[in-house]
Amino acid sequence: MSSFEEAETEETVTCLHLTFYHPCQGEKMMFRCLNFCKREQVRADETAKFGRDSSVCRYNLMDTRVSRIQFSLQFFRKLHTSEYCFEIKNLSKKTKLTVNQTELGYLNKIDLPWKCIICFGDYQILAEIQEGESVDYFETYLHLAEAPILQERCLPCLPSLQPIPENGISPSIFLSQGKSPTEIDENEL
Repeated sequence: MSSFEEAETEETVTCLHLTFYHPCQGEKMMFRCLNFCKREQVRADETAKFGRDSSVCRYNLMDTRVSRIQFSLQFFRKLHTSEYCFEIKNLSKKTKLTVNQTELGYLNKIDLPWKCIICFGDYQILAEIQEGESVDYFETYLHLAEAPILQERCLPCLPSLQPIPENGISPSIFLSQGKSPTEIDENEL
């Protein structure tokens, strides 16, 4: 047998991709302490904390409007499954945190969806989980967004942007006139 055949099987690592945006990032440099575009290992039993207190938080945001500890992410395995997830907890007494429109007050926590937008104040963070098998650690991979994440990702979610049928007549026109849309044979147009 060759050493290749005897080698340990490589396990994949769960990676949490976080894309940060703030409208004043260019002038205030609040993300200057974050290590962008480089994977960073975090032990599975550690809690990844985000905030402005560098003695407590692994990920520092240089902004006096950010709480000393804004929020935390805890890696865990769901009960009776092999699925690994993250739990997000709001640790700010002053600022509410939203995760895909779910508002979290102080000490509220929820499971982080595999893809979501986390917001507090003017901060927007797109979180995307890349699944893995490692039980000892996970990785974070931070990115910086040039444009607002909410505008980039959520435009199709807005009710005013409904698809327009091929005939060019929006169904909302009928609804605003109190009439319901009816099917019309294309030859009748």
